[in-house]
Amino acid sequence: MDRMPSWVRQHVAALRALLVLTVVTGIIYPLLTTGVAQALFNNKANGSLIEKDGKTVGSAIIGQSFGDADGNPVKKYFQSRPSAAGDGYDLTSTAASNLGPEDVLDTLPVPGAKDEEGNPDEGKQSLLTQVCARSKAVGELEGVSGARPFCTADGVGAVLKVFPDRAVSANQACPAAPFVATYQGLKVECAKPGEDYATGRTVPVRGNAGTPAVPADAVTASASGLDPHISVAYADLQAPRVAKERGLALDKVKTLIGEHTTGRALGFMGEPAVNVLELNLALDGK
Repeated sequence: MDRMPSWVRQHVAALRALLVLTVVTGIIYPLLTTGVAQALFNNKANGSLIEKDGKTVGSAIIGQSFGDADGNPVKKYFQSRPSAAGDGYDLTSTAASNLGPEDVLDTLPVPGAKDEEGNPDEGKQSLLTQVCARSKAVGELEGVSGARPFCTADGVGAVLKVFPDRAVSANQACPAAPFVATYQGLKVECAKPGEDYATGRTVPVRGNAGTPAVPADAVTASASGLDPHISVAYADLQAPRVAKERGLALDKVKTLIGEHTTGRALGFMGEPAVNVLELNLALDGK
């Protein structure tokens, strides 16, 4: 060994280190952690799977949709919060929308136009319009007002593009009636799809909506897009509908909500939350 050139000795030492680290970090450590997890936390280590009638119906830590084939909410079930993961709760596309509070302008679809793939142009909703549309839909489903600040009555972002001689309701395509008739003495027009309003001043309009009846988690997606929980406020909002659809007493449904509510982490972090899948399965058992 001493007679080997120094560069050979260095490569041999590096190879030995590689082999040792491969065995330790690639074999021993994974086997050890897997064994401990299976022995002490078997259910969690295997995905916190939930079974019903001998079939796996989901996971307690992964949200899912409770809609029909067309994506409409099934009224007898509590609904999860929105998801931006793929087409919704797609385990292979876990993600957020990555849109922020300044994303307030829609790209309106141009009639007759096609996208790069040859499909009809569907435009693009801003984050604000997504929130407004969801709030309107939830309000209609639950029988409450879906109004919220910076939203129009027809469920889009209340945003103007202001020019010296006119103003345009940027997210309301013609022939829609603008949510306000005038702004600072200027007549407000509906937006013409395909027209460039980039030079106009962007003015979001708060409106006179008070505290929203629809909770924030009912209109916004989680960072992962796979959140299995909703807020207690959102569960309470849905309780009357679910009770009516199932012919159950409202108090009984609210008792089930309480039984499937988890407290704050370590007693002080976060907010209490309701596991939607577990709650819906409990309802199916009644």
